[in-house]
Amino acid sequence: MRSGCALITGVTGQDGSYLAEVLLEKGYEVHGLVRRSSTETFERIAHLRDRLHLHQADLLDQSSLVNPLREVAPAEVYNLAAQSFVPTSWVQPSLTGEFTAIGVTRMLDAIRMVDPEIRFYQASSSEMFGKARETPQNETTPFHPRSPYAVAKVYGHWITVNYRESYGMYAVSGILFNHESPRRGREFVTRKISEGVARIKLGLADTLSLGNLDARRDWGYAREYVDAIWRMLQGPEPRDYVIGTGVQHSVRSCVEIAFRHVGLDPADFVRVDPKLIRPAEVDTLLADPTKAREELGWSATTSFAELVQLMVDADLESQERLSGARLGRGRAR
Repeated sequence: MRSGCALITGVTGQDGSYLAEVLLEKGYEVHGLVRRSSTETFERIAHLRDRLHLHQADLLDQSSLVNPLREVAPAEVYNLAAQSFVPTSWVQPSLTGEFTAIGVTRMLDAIRMVDPEIRFYQASSSEMFGKARETPQNETTPFHPRSPYAVAKVYGHWITVNYRESYGMYAVSGILFNHESPRRGREFVTRKISEGVARIKLGLADTLSLGNLDARRDWGYAREYVDAIWRMLQGPEPRDYVIGTGVQHSVRSCVEIAFRHVGLDPADFVRVDPKLIRPAEVDTLLADPTKAREELGWSATTSFAELVQLMVDADLESQERLSGARLGRGRAR
């Protein structure tokens, strides 16, 4: 095990790319696991490629996890890889379970075999609370998952606890509430809104189709959340933490802030599509991040409005670059 060396699964994703940046800033040697694919999707880490060490591996194949662990000998492993889009989990529930649930076991067991002193982080999710029995939700709130994705995350969470208690491993789970950024996947509702608003503002689209506008979430800025992830592996004892802002907003509020930011009325463009509503909806999630604030010294600082606005601005710039369209045709910003 080499101090100052970290291995990230899911390094090409939103959280993985931000975490890689944070670790590099702290002087880490950063390695990432990537799946073999005919199409490389390294957009989020393109600016880091010459500073990262990438290895091919797959959470579906345990032997592919053992080899880089032996080669790299990291002090810390951050497991951020998963099939993470909730609607897809209903279409591919078994595959979601293989990646998001059993994949955690494969990684934990690979660490146990190679070097059980490696510190392990598991990306748990607020979706595990699902039909929440209390509001806000903290580390002791019972889970009631409402999707195959959430069920798989509950498994991943508890198998991490199990390996910690059974083998004495430093293995922790971060129960992160929704966290967004300009690097969020386009299929997620906040990014769908920010990109849709940008395209409408630039005259590239006429409508924005969404599902349940009344769903309420605790949304924060992903760049800040990866700092909490890092802090979880630095403590003397392995502990799980809820990470969130402690403030809740609706999808409708996100829509209103985004359209208002570009001087447009959402009523003129937003359409509700029943096909986009989940079979089993999670109506409300709200974090109680007291433990993280008191023990990790972490708290969110970017407001929801600031987050939505920076995402819209980033998508305006991106869409202008991709399409050649420009603002300034008499429409307010």
